[in-house]
Amino acid sequence: MSVVKSIELVLPQDAVYLAGSSIKGQMVLTLNSTLVDPVVKVELVGRGYVAWKEEIGAARDYSRDVICNNKADYVHKTKTFPVEDNWLGAGSHTFDFHFNLPPRLPSTFTSKLGHVFYYVQASCVGREHILAKKRMYLLVQGTSDFHRESPSSQNPLIVEAEKKVSYNCCSQGTISLQIQMEKNTFAPGERVAFTTEVHNQTSKCIKTVIVALYAHVRYEGFTPKAERRWRVESSELLRQEANTPITPFDTTTIVSAFGLPPVLSVSGGPGDGEIMSAHYELVGTVHLPWSLSSVKVKVPITIASAPADSDSCRLPEGGLGPASQDCPS
Repeated sequence: MSVVKSIELVLPQDAVYLAGSSIKGQMVLTLNSTLVDPVVKVELVGRGYVAWKEEIGAARDYSRDVICNNKADYVHKTKTFPVEDNWLGAGSHTFDFHFNLPPRLPSTFTSKLGHVFYYVQASCVGREHILAKKRMYLLVQGTSDFHRESPSSQNPLIVEAEKKVSYNCCSQGTISLQIQMEKNTFAPGERVAFTTEVHNQTSKCIKTVIVALYAHVRYEGFTPKAERRWRVESSELLRQEANTPITPFDTTTIVSAFGLPPVLSVSGGPGDGEIMSAHYELVGTVHLPWSLSSVKVKVPITIASAPADSDSCRLPEGGLGPASQDCPS
């Protein structure tokens, strides 16, 4: 029977920690018998990496793919707990810990090309052997210097596109698509409200208007020869379809809103040591199957997050509870 019965981490469940804020929790170690000369510690780790395959040569020789990758270490802190008289008796032992996150961190992120992840890991080591280990992943929201209250960032804006379309052989008309917003700078978790207006100056009915939020992520990596490479991937974060028929020679207004995810990469170009950067667009589309075309408008969206207070973290409703994951020793 192992001397360690269990090891647990106690942290706020599903908390979102801002870069620069504090992480406070407990490690609970339960022993079946006395443990002599233990090393009991908790680590805070944050890392990121990206990787993709890229064809080389003008002929795109698919048999000669090269791997582009990059990685970054954002934080690694260790708290080793003092053990009185260098032994612990059978039963439960509770250790309090506290970490301060660095003020400059990217947000927790995952995609098919890259990841940014943070975790707290508790471990108990006896006589140079790991007896038990637990890991709990954290949600971390990066911050930005973007001033959300600046007048220029909060002005209402209107983006419009108009297209002349042909249908029924010799018939023509115009479709106008417009998106209006009170502002285009938002914080993660905030509500994004917008108004879509469609002017249908044709004799055809429009059945669907789609509005989607896209994230465009630019990754930076290096080949085995240390040549710098970039790759941009786009993904759809949120999507709404309005199935309100827009009759011929009519105008329809649709009021909608998105709830942003609680954790998002902040907008901006890549800084020193960063492996990826993101920007966002709200894209409205009217598909016109009877003319084999579509009308599309794109509204740039800025995601910004104010710096954290020294002891702040954003928590859900509810209290503390164990939320750890077994980690192979």
